Amino acid sequence: MKTEILFKTPLTQEQQANSDLNLSEFHEGRPILNSAPRRIVFELTNRCNFNCIMCGREAVNFKTNDLSFEMLKACEPFFTKTEEITLHGWGEGTLHPKLGAILEYLNTFPKLRKYFVTNGSTLPKIMEHVFAHHVDLIAVSLDGATPETNNYIRKGGNFVREVANVKRLMAEKAARGLDYPYVNFVFTAMARNIHELPAMVELTRETGVAELKVVYLTIFEHALAQESILDKQDIVRRYFREAADLAQKYGIKLKLPEIQGEGDAGEARHKPCAFPWRDLYIGSDCFVRPCQSSADKLFDIRSYASPAEAWNSPEMQAMRQSVNSDGLMPAGCSNCYHSSCANWNLASSFVQLGKEFAPQWNPRESVEKSVKGA
Repeated sequence: MKTEILFKTPLTQEQQANSDLNLSEFHEGRPILNSAPRRIVFELTNRCNFNCIMCGREAVNFKTNDLSFEMLKACEPFFTKTEEITLHGWGEGTLHPKLGAILEYLNTFPKLRKYFVTNGSTLPKIMEHVFAHHVDLIAVSLDGATPETNNYIRKGGNFVREVANVKRLMAEKAARGLDYPYVNFVFTAMARNIHELPAMVELTRETGVAELKVVYLTIFEHALAQESILDKQDIVRRYFREAADLAQKYGIKLKLPEIQGEGDAGEARHKPCAFPWRDLYIGSDCFVRPCQSSADKLFDIRSYASPAEAWNSPEMQAMRQSVNSDGLMPAGCSNCYHSSCANWNLASSFVQLGKEFAPQWNPRESVEKSVKGA
């Protein structure tokens, strides 16, 4: 199952035992877990230096926050068991003022995988941290194979700059003789750019990047209606096939979502979701959410004595009992558009006009309160 899977790197015996237990508890549907989260997602910041057309950051009550280093450290009791720390959310995580110190700290835990998603604009500034503190995975968002397309979608971006930054990163990796970081491109497929998908495979080859991952655009605003690829299966199938042929030719890993109507999830609201067992997602406002793609707030993690206590809180137990039940799941889950978990047979996965696309963020002052138990 896709939502059970994490990137494979060597694990310690403690990590492997925890992951095995966590998977067993998920399959048994247990609401109270003896295992620690396999992955912890820290939204380091919700600040961003881009304004992508599909993000709609101005459409919500948006207050910028930086997650405190202390909040991250409060999760330390998990770090010898957890497989992966993902630094990702609604902002550009590399803008966090203490990113270097955070990566250095996380690197003191053997085999704890470090992963972040970036728009690529800051790579030269953080490159030494990437190599010095063993960042395992970097996903670079790029939504076009030409400057015209990418820069229109990713307002504030610069295609030429971002591609040059990725090439520099890959060249430095080769010069140092290292096998990390594993780098992939993430491409949001929409009407405006789907025809450039084969060229994105060519670009992946040119830059030396190992993988291209494609996700679908979900629209929340009428202004983006023309960008939806809902009910455009013939077009999608054509460019997916062309891209797949090229990827096979070049030996590039290509991850494609299911074609609308061809998935095995039937009419379910979403695919079976393992996130409440596998992941602990902490937003930059310190609220725990089911995942990045949900507008539902579960609780402020500082309301518990420790993250370990919060992991089996009544809210997390209720989430585990409801997430895969059609009549019980939260609103955000019933309208799932998460790239890994959404049912792409459903029109609602592509178009959600009148729905909340993202969380409402709390003001900065609430985040700067002391962390209980930290």
